[in-house]
Amino acid sequence: MNSTVMIFSALFLIFLATATLVGKLPASILGLYLTASAATFIVYATDKSAAKNDQWRTRESTLHFLGLIGGWPGAAAAQSMLRHKSRKQPFRAVFWFTVVLNCSGLAWMFTSAGSAAIQSVLGAA
Repeated sequence: MNSTVMIFSALFLIFLATATLVGKLPASILGLYLTASAATFIVYATDKSAAKNDQWRTRESTLHFLGLIGGWPGAAAAQSMLRHKSRKQPFRAVFWFTVVLNCSGLAWMFTSAGSAAIQSVLGAA
């Protein structure tokens, strides 16, 4: 991972914040991404420490799930800053697949059908 990925992640979060400020995205979605990203970064850091100390490790499927639900910006930051899971090509391929899936789901939220579905779910809560 490199600084390009960090910039991409930061720009993505800025996009979410802007979309929230202009009313195109519910604040809860921005909150989900920020919370999931922070939690994912912490899980990556804990896993990196466990790897160094030969302790119990976090499953890769868990790391991918956290990225898929919105924690991928935090995962990208951890991969870059901590140099954790940044050279393992099979892991990176699945990671980027989860990023594409997540961003596709987010893009759907900007359609009329997606927006109505989100409002329906959030209105029911």
